[in-house]
Amino acid sequence: MRILIAPQEFKGSLSADEAADAIAAGIRSAQTGWELDLLPLSDGGPGFLDAVRHAVRADTLAAVVSDPLGRRVLARYLRLRDSGELVLEAAQANGLLHLAPEERDPLRADTFGVGQLLAEAASLEPPRITIGLGGSATTDAGTGVLRALGARFLDAAGTDLPPGGGPLINLEAIVWNPPPWLGRIPVRLAADVTAPLCGPEGAALRYSPQKGASPAQADHLEAALHRFAAVTRRLTGIDLRTLPGAGAAGGLAGGLHAFLGAPILPGFEIVAEVTRFAERLAAADLVVTGEGSYDEQSLQGKVTGRVLEAARAAGRPAVIFAGRASLPGARTILKREPDPARAMERAAPLLRELAAEWSREAGAAS
Repeated sequence: MRILIAPQEFKGSLSADEAADAIAAGIRSAQTGWELDLLPLSDGGPGFLDAVRHAVRADTLAAVVSDPLGRRVLARYLRLRDSGELVLEAAQANGLLHLAPEERDPLRADTFGVGQLLAEAASLEPPRITIGLGGSATTDAGTGVLRALGARFLDAAGTDLPPGGGPLINLEAIVWNPPPWLGRIPVRLAADVTAPLCGPEGAALRYSPQKGASPAQADHLEAALHRFAAVTRRLTGIDLRTLPGAGAAGGLAGGLHAFLGAPILPGFEIVAEVTRFAERLAAADLVVTGEGSYDEQSLQGKVTGRVLEAARAAGRPAVIFAGRASLPGARTILKREPDPARAMERAAPLLRELAAEWSREAGAAS
């Protein structure tokens, strides 16, 4: 029996690497003869670099950049040895991972550090830059990135706006002088959602509450993003309000699409391409996947849903492990440990137990 183990992160508990290792350890404890192929995956958010690094030969580079609140952090990125392409993960700079829950500031948090990381990467003159999106603490439509690259965002009096998404409600004009490398170094975006910039499924109303926004702040950010979209359309002719994917990472995808010409691509497809996912699935008898919360969003372009789709298309059975689930078919940690705090604290050993239990049952049935 050859098993492809392809989970994404269990947010707040385990990285995709750690989840894959825990599942593998559980299976090996019960079925020593099974062959395991570990493939931790990402859809562009946290774990994107690790998924790529596991699959191809790459060198890890680093730069000191600003976090969402302007503090200095060390951000990693990759240079692929075969092609020289650079792979960035925006969350290394603007991710929620840098903030304690009480530090979340959805109106002020910004993506300036992502711009610093992008500028550092472009200075190396790579043939292409890929940026993984997701896991952000920001809803600033990428204005921090653009500011780091030289843009100015002005109010009606011609005064520069403060950082963050909140001040964009007073945006009147954008001054944009593209960096000299733009047009010579293509940039592409690996998005984890297909959300538009604005509207009920957009960056503010749907996703900013996950970053600490109150209902009033979410409404404020929605108005600010509409204002940004209006000024951007006046300058570039591009309407970001309903563009699929423009709302990814708090609108970071939309801002970089409009001003850098960066295409917005499904993050899973980029990771699948780099990791030879289809080839490894074809060589497997069964695939195991999973994530922290298996729910409706899982089936809207997220890793777990895409793995399940691919397994069905390839005629391979699939098993789902999750922290919790609102959809049927998953084996969950919460059923073994109903206390959510303890379940998150002991996610790795509990996931090993789930995997061991399943593999014993599967072995007995075969």
